[in-house]
Amino acid sequence: EHIALLGRALTSPEKEGHRIAHHLADYVLAGDGGDDLAKCLHLVRIANYFYRHMCPGDPTCQSFGFSGQGQPSAKMSKSLLYKLHSHQLVPGVEADRNRFKLVYQSKYGKVRIFKILSVSKESKEWVADPANRICDVEGGWFCRGQYPPALQKILAEKKDFKQLEDFNAKHAEDDSEYQRKYHENLQNPNRAREPEAKKRVPKLSEETIDVVNQVWDDTELTSAVNDFIAADDFDSLRGLLVKMPEAAHVQSKDGRGPMFWAHEKGRTRMVNALRILGARENVKEAQGRTTL
Repeated sequence: EHIALLGRALTSPEKEGHRIAHHLADYVLAGDGGDDLAKCLHLVRIANYFYRHMCPGDPTCQSFGFSGQGQPSAKMSKSLLYKLHSHQLVPGVEADRNRFKLVYQSKYGKVRIFKILSVSKESKEWVADPANRICDVEGGWFCRGQYPPALQKILAEKKDFKQLEDFNAKHAEDDSEYQRKYHENLQNPNRAREPEAKKRVPKLSEETIDVVNQVWDDTELTSAVNDFIAADDFDSLRGLLVKMPEAAHVQSKDGRGPMFWAHEKGRTRMVNALRILGARENVKEAQGRTTL
């Protein structure tokens, strides 16, 4: 259960992660060898077993991770773990300076330590008080600590853990269903992605498209769209459009956008999908050319 709480802190959005962490510790150790991010899926899965809101309807948390092109998912990019791991290493990624401060970095940047700012003094004092520890016998040496009262609201959201192998335990129907879906999704990851694939991609109004088309700039969003089209990764492009429908209409500094790139690469399926979303083929790029 402690691992689940730590997993929730690390894989939640940065603000919520800090809300938990500042009651538990003074520092966070973040490694840049890739290992921390490689294990993040295990952390979020453990956290989700106890705190089901982490990945609703998605027991194996397929929505938390990276695409085949190495792009973090929306949930991953907002997580505390990603923010600290990629702090000032990935363009545009930086930990919130009001919540975390980088205080140590090894010679090659493989180990970094962040100080947690605004640590709860009240929680720290409560945990340090021997009166708040539970000993196996009165006056004994084996005494375990407890979480501070400030975390009780968060802890109250968790589901108690029960081993399926424990024949004496009564399992709620939703627990059994959760376990069934979990193992099914592990065996068939594509099945786990089906709920996301069934979501509709919102179509923007003509007025909104006009506004988006007026901005020509090279951004992370234009780069991601271009990469998905170049790789002919329709599923990743669709997943991005579900979350950010404006991505169908963005334009880079040279005036080219998704429709231009899809035509250029001969991505007929993508061209048809972009047409349905209202992406324009008569928009001129910097040289005055259109996709037609």
